[in-house]
Amino acid sequence: MMIDLSDKVAVVTGGASGIGRGICLVLAEQGADVAVTDMNLAGSQSVADDVAATGRQSVAIQVDVTDRASIQDMVSQVLQRFGTIDILVNDAGIVGVGEWWERERPSDDDWSQVFAVNVRGVVMVSEAVSEHMIERQSGKIVNIASIAARQGSPDLPHYSTSKAAVASWTQSNAAQLARHNINVNAICPGLLWTPMWQAIARKRSRYGATDSDIEGLSGRELFDQVIEETIPMGREQTPDDVGRLAAFLVSEDARNITGQAINVDGGRRMN
Repeated sequence: MMIDLSDKVAVVTGGASGIGRGICLVLAEQGADVAVTDMNLAGSQSVADDVAATGRQSVAIQVDVTDRASIQDMVSQVLQRFGTIDILVNDAGIVGVGEWWERERPSDDDWSQVFAVNVRGVVMVSEAVSEHMIERQSGKIVNIASIAARQGSPDLPHYSTSKAAVASWTQSNAAQLARHNINVNAICPGLLWTPMWQAIARKRSRYGATDSDIEGLSGRELFDQVIEETIPMGREQTPDDVGRLAAFLVSEDARNITGQAINVDGGRRMN
């Protein structure tokens, strides 16, 4: 299904890799110009080049979503380049700090930094961008949560809690912005083989399964085992899957959908 995002301008945080990269490319394929923003400027530039190859305009901007000044500078750069922001996708997220997969329990720094990026980062970027959207009385915001928001996690409790907060914030922000014709929704991706999940596999191979479960398994093999055992449709999800739902949610076809958190998980969690 083609979605018409012609002449729309999208900002994607965490756009340098994984799900963020997939979202950037799908939005561009549907006609949007894309500001690829991330702490990793080199990665952002690579994705911006891929977006440009589709024929759309793109710019790479370094941003720290935990720093208001950095966020405001990013917004200013996008407005200077494109003149408007129609779409915001909050994808920037972390699972921990340093070699977090080496720790059986998250440290205090893991908790504080995960909440700084995954929760406060989403809130602060949304607040900065929505000021412009309120002026225009129009806009679409999509927050990337996780199926981890739907269930507790014995090995990643701080991450699950942060993503549950993202889902809750999505509802609150949707209620705040509805009168300004701004839609706010969340996507809860399932299991994707991204750099983040590769690190998760390392942690789970240490602490999340018994020796008999993981003996001789690589991280990818452990991932495939989880897919087989927990996904009713029997297949992994991809950044493209998430990108296609994001494209729908920021289109006019979804103009009466707001405050929702939608799973893309092959049926792992059914709400």
